[in-house]
Amino acid sequence: MAAEPVWSVDPRTGKPRERVAVEATAADVDRSVRAAYAVREALADRTVRAAFLRTAAGLLHGAGEKIVETADAETALGPVRLTGELARTTAQLRAFAEVVEEGSFLDIRIDLPDPAAIPPRPDLRRWKIPLGVVAVYAASNFPLAFSVPGGDTASALAAGCPVVIKAHPDHPATSELCASLLRRAAAESGLPEDVVVLVHGFDAGVELVRHPLVSAAGFTGSVRGGRALFDAAAARPVPIPFHGELGSLNPVVITPAAVEERAEEIGTGLAGSMTLGQGQFCTKPGFVLAPSGDAGDRFVDALTISLRDAEPGVMLDHRMRDHFLTGTEGMARIPGVTAPVQPAAGGPHTVKAGFLAVDAKTLLDGPHPSLVEEVFGPVTVVVRYDSRTEVTDVLSRVPGNLTATLQIAERDQDEDAAPLLAELTPLAGRVLVNGWPTGVAVAAAQHHGGPYPATTSTSTSVGATAIERWLRPVTYQSTPGHLLPPELRDDNPLDLPRR
Repeated sequence: MAAEPVWSVDPRTGKPRERVAVEATAADVDRSVRAAYAVREALADRTVRAAFLRTAAGLLHGAGEKIVETADAETALGPVRLTGELARTTAQLRAFAEVVEEGSFLDIRIDLPDPAAIPPRPDLRRWKIPLGVVAVYAASNFPLAFSVPGGDTASALAAGCPVVIKAHPDHPATSELCASLLRRAAAESGLPEDVVVLVHGFDAGVELVRHPLVSAAGFTGSVRGGRALFDAAAARPVPIPFHGELGSLNPVVITPAAVEERAEEIGTGLAGSMTLGQGQFCTKPGFVLAPSGDAGDRFVDALTISLRDAEPGVMLDHRMRDHFLTGTEGMARIPGVTAPVQPAAGGPHTVKAGFLAVDAKTLLDGPHPSLVEEVFGPVTVVVRYDSRTEVTDVLSRVPGNLTATLQIAERDQDEDAAPLLAELTPLAGRVLVNGWPTGVAVAAAQHHGGPYPATTSTSTSVGATAIERWLRPVTYQSTPGHLLPPELRDDNPLDLPRR
C-alpha cells in the first residue's frame, strides 16, 4: 500500500499548494524513534547543547523571510504576526541555552553524612537527568513557537532529550523547513542530526506515543485529540508522562466598579483580545462575566461596535472554520441566549467575529455545557450577573483554565477585587488583573498551564521551568567521588549551583 501524501494547503482558498512529504508508517515511526534513541548520549555535554540551541536560533533567524513566507501561505496568520512569532521562537531557544549554562535546572542537592543523626544519615547526592526520547506534537495555531522549533522542542533539547516531532497537518511545509534547520544546527554544533526527527500523519502520532523507547510527550491541541493520546500514554505497559495543553475558556470577571469606571475601554479591549489571530489563541478570553445594569450595557455596546467593525478573517483550515460556524450557530439556538453580533461566514473562506449573551440565571438553571466549553475562533460568551452570589455560582461551572482575568476599578479601591481574585486563583495557572491574556511572556516566572482540561499536568510549557518536564531526579548514596558525575563531586569543577 502506497504511503499517503502530505499536502500543504492554502487556507485562503482551500486549495493544495504542494506535496511536501508522505505520512509515516508504523515502521517509519519505529526507525525514527530508534534513530533518536541511538544518539541520546550525544546531548550529554551541556556546553554543546547550549551552542546547538544558539545555532538553531541563528539559522532560524537567518531564514526568517522564507519561514514567514511559507508559514503565511499555510496558515494565513500574516507576516506581521509570524515575524513576531519567529522572534519569540528564536528568543526562546537562546533563553534555554542560558538555562543550560547556568545549571540550576539540575537541582543539585547534597547531604553530607551524619553518623550522629537518628537514624544515621549517609552521604546523599541528588540531581536530575534527562528522561530520554521525547515525542512532541506540534500545534496548529502557532506554527513556530509551539510547533517544530517551539517550546516543547527547545526545552526537551535543553534537558538533554532528543525529540521526535509529529508535524501538524496545517503547516507541513513550514515544519519540514524548520526541522531541516534544526538538524543542520545539530550538525554544525558537532551533534548527530537525529537528535531532531520529524514525522507526519495521524497514525504516526498514535504510534509515537505508544513506542516503548519514547519516554515522555508534549502536546498542544484539542481536548479530544489530547485526551486520546493522554489515555494511550497511560495505558502503555510502561506509562509515560504526557504533558498536554488541551483547552481553555480563559474566563474574565468584570467588577461593577470597573464597568462604571471604564466600560467602553474594557469592551474595546476585550474585542481586540478575543479576535487576535482570529480568536485562535489558546489564551483567548472566551467567557466573560459582566454586571447587569446601565454600565454593563455600555460595555456590551462598546464590544458590539468593535466586533461589527471587525474585518472577516481566514482561520487555519476549513475544518476549523466549519466547526466554528456550526458550534456558534448551535449555541445561539439555546433558549435565553442572544447574539448581539452573530458569528458568521464572511465569505467562502472567512469568518466574522461575534459574541453571544446570556444572563447568569439562564446559564445556572439549565445544563448548557457548550456555553462553558472552548470554541476555537473569534467568539466569546458574555454572562450578565446581578449579584456576587451569581458570579460564584457561575464560576463553579467553569472548568480548569490557562488564564483567568479580573477587571477592577483603577482609581479607587475596589471592594470586590480581593475576594474575586481568591475565587479565580483555583481556576487557572495565570491570573491577570486589568490586562488581557492573549500574550504569554517567555520569562522565568511564567506559568503556561492550569487545572484540567487546560493541561494534563501541573507543569508549564512556557518559561524556564518548562525544562523540568523532561527530567527525573536520581540520588547517589555513599558513592565514591571518582564514580560520581562531575556535577556532584566535592570539588564541583563545573561551579554549578547546589544546595
